[in-house]
Amino acid sequence: MSILRPVGHGAAARKYDLLTALGTLALAAGPAEQRLILRLMVAITARYNWTSDLLAVAQTELARLWSVDERTVKRSMAEYRARGWLRLKRQATRGRVAEYGLGMEALMAATQTLWSAVGPDFEARLAPPEAPAPRPTVVPFPGPAEGALWPQALRLLTQADPATAQSWLQGLREDGAESGTLRLLAKGRYQASYLRTHLAARMLAAVRQVDARITAVSIDCDR
Repeated sequence: MSILRPVGHGAAARKYDLLTALGTLALAAGPAEQRLILRLMVAITARYNWTSDLLAVAQTELARLWSVDERTVKRSMAEYRARGWLRLKRQATRGRVAEYGLGMEALMAATQTLWSAVGPDFEARLAPPEAPAPRPTVVPFPGPAEGALWPQALRLLTQADPATAQSWLQGLREDGAESGTLRLLAKGRYQASYLRTHLAARMLAAVRQVDARITAVSIDCDR
C-alpha cells in the first residue's frame, strides 16, 4: 500500500491527493457516510498539522466546526478510530485535549477502489510500488489459505467494534477471491445493501490487513 507522507518535497500535492481521495469516497457514499467523511476532511483542513502528523482539537471546537453537538463528535471520533482512520497518540487529560495522527494505511485502503475514477495519473501516483522479484534462494512465505480471508478479517473487525460485528457481519460467507476482489455472500438483500453502503470501506481495510493483494470487496446475497 502506498503511504502518503505529506512533508518534504511534493508535500502540497500529497495533501491534495489525500483530500481528493476522501472527497471521491464521500461522493460515492450515502448521506450518513458522506457527512462522516466530510467532517474528517474539514477537521484535517482546518486543524491538522501535516508536519507533525497531529490533530489536537477540543470536542467543543469540533462541535462548532461541524455544526453538531458533542455527542455526535464523540460518536464520529470513535468511528474514525474503529476504522483506523485516526490513531490515538495521547489520551485527553485535565487541561489537555486528546491527540491523534492520521491512519494513512487505512485511509488509502478505504479509498483505493475509487482512485481510477479520479484518473489514471492519480491512480498511478498512489498505487503501491511493484515489489521486486524474489531471489531464487528465498522461499516465499505462504499467504492465507483459500477461503480463510474473511474469518481472519472478521476477527479483526469484531475486536475493533463487537456491537457492529454482531449486528451486521454475522452470517457472511466467503465465495472466493479473484483478480484482487474478495467475494462475500450476505444472508439477504437488506444486509448486503447495508454493508455496501455503510461498512464496505471498513471491511476492505480489515481484509487488506490479512492479504494486501485484495483491492476490493464484493458483497452480494445468496438468495
